[in-house]
Amino acid sequence: MVSLILDGRDQRFVLQEVLNTEDLCRMTAWSDFSPDMFDMVLKEAERLATDVIFPALITGDREGCRLENGQVFTPPSFRRCFDLYRDGGWINMGVSPDAGGQGFPLVITMAAKEWFIHNFAFLCYPEPAQSAAHLIEVYGTEIQKRKYMDKMYAGVWGGTMALTEPSAGSDVGNVRTKAVRQADGTFRLQGTKIFITSGDHDLTENIVHPVLARIEGDPAGTGGISIFLVPKYLVNEDGSLGRRNDYAIGGIEHKMGLHGSSTCVMNFGDNGECYAELLGEERQGMKIMFQMMNEARIGVGLQSLASASIAYLHALNYAKERLQGSSLLEMKNPEAPRVPIIQHADVRRMLLWMKAHVEGMRALMYYASYCVDREHGMASEANRDKYRGLLEVLTPICKAYCSDVAFRATEMAIQTYGGYGYCAEYPVEQFMRDIKIASIYEGANGIQALDLVGRKLGLKKGMYFMSLLGEMNATVATCQRNVALKDLAENVQQAVNTLTEMAMYFAGSAKAGKFLVPVGNAYPFLMMMGKVVTAWLLLWEAGVAREKLEGIAAGKGIDPADAGKLSALAKEDADAAFYIGKIAAARYFIKHVLPEVGAAVAAIKSEDLSMVDIPEESF
Repeated sequence: MVSLILDGRDQRFVLQEVLNTEDLCRMTAWSDFSPDMFDMVLKEAERLATDVIFPALITGDREGCRLENGQVFTPPSFRRCFDLYRDGGWINMGVSPDAGGQGFPLVITMAAKEWFIHNFAFLCYPEPAQSAAHLIEVYGTEIQKRKYMDKMYAGVWGGTMALTEPSAGSDVGNVRTKAVRQADGTFRLQGTKIFITSGDHDLTENIVHPVLARIEGDPAGTGGISIFLVPKYLVNEDGSLGRRNDYAIGGIEHKMGLHGSSTCVMNFGDNGECYAELLGEERQGMKIMFQMMNEARIGVGLQSLASASIAYLHALNYAKERLQGSSLLEMKNPEAPRVPIIQHADVRRMLLWMKAHVEGMRALMYYASYCVDREHGMASEANRDKYRGLLEVLTPICKAYCSDVAFRATEMAIQTYGGYGYCAEYPVEQFMRDIKIASIYEGANGIQALDLVGRKLGLKKGMYFMSLLGEMNATVATCQRNVALKDLAENVQQAVNTLTEMAMYFAGSAKAGKFLVPVGNAYPFLMMMGKVVTAWLLLWEAGVAREKLEGIAAGKGIDPADAGKLSALAKEDADAAFYIGKIAAARYFIKHVLPEVGAAVAAIKSEDLSMVDIPEESF
């Protein structure tokens, strides 16, 4: 049975045939693992996702959360999901064995969690707990690790990330939550946080909140912010739970989507007794929190990929089953049989657009995760620095480009369904509602663009960006040697050269005092770079697919240049059909989407600053 969650064949292709993840098992860090073990884990992830997590997607949306007497209750269908997810060890599969985890490579962890994260309303309960525990693992004292971290990694306790305030959303430096120092070295917090994902729930016996606050007397701005651990229930010396901490859930936000996620308003210290412990050093809150933020941004990219994937597969399945209209050759025959809508050219255009973007996003997210593993597993500091830098540059692309493309993919899935897509009897309208938030939280996409242009292009004087360009150029050079891909390689090479030129153009604009040119065009540049990166990855995949396809054709005595015979082969050979699809997706993206880069360049180079120059009164 073909999954409607994600394409397992494509997942294996990226992991095994493109990234060659079996090489990780030859590294010391993962020498106890094997490719068979990776396969077993992914098959189990598919089973749990299919049997448990996906069925709770729609029920969780309809059941929603409720707040009664200060306690949030999650959708009843989430209880079984959480218990099986926790007991299956999915929360800590990528956690270091030194911290009680299983130590899987990140790329395998991400691949497994791609099966689950389509139901992010559920996954937002166990996953933030893992990220919060990782903060404690890196910055906490040994006492804090034993007190909080162990139970959070085990899924016994939950965790959150409490940053946002009514007056301090993206402007984190304006945080007003106050920390009052106590004689025993602890603190008491006072303030309000909003939009706190899984701020309260009934799935764990305790929840530990990392909270940004400013110690009384510390300077304004981000440099004066510290971070604190605030448990829902205080923990006694013997590990048992004590009194309920002094904070209250002011409400659950009424959201467009993710109705099963308890996004809370939290009021700390109304009675002056909100207990808090400093995490790390004073006035280092932003530095510490950015570890969790960067992990969350990669997580948003994975969430976006999963939403686009499930939307595409549902649209594809519907297009194969829905009968409407006649074939193009019989349009004038009123008696002609009705055909599946996948036979209509415009529907095929939409499906191929979705396929190409989903597969490009999967390659991007897995490649970014693989960079983390390469950094961790390499012996040479130079190699570790290279992969660390690649991830730095790609992080805003993973978060912003993928989230905006995913929303567009869900919109196109609805369009494929037609009127039914707009109705709640089919799930695609929920896919769109659930993913819209991805472009907003964990740093709105406009901020991601400013981070890319303002910081990431210049890290180590551009060395990391140049390293990424080097990876692209190497792929292009390889594919140029294949006659069937030469034109695609040339198109991608031109786009890579254009990306290089635009980075230099921005640098020149800044030096000339025209800094508003890169600032005003940061988002178009990010989207342009996302398209170039995606084209590169799809070309890389096409190169691998073409080599495999030529091998299959040779075994069948078929000339790989004979498109007709290859098309016939696809009907009887699943692998051939898959590889033909990979090449077609790359060709479509490079020929139909990548040319949009030229329009973005023309707009940027016009140096028009209408968005800045227009008077506010003229909007």
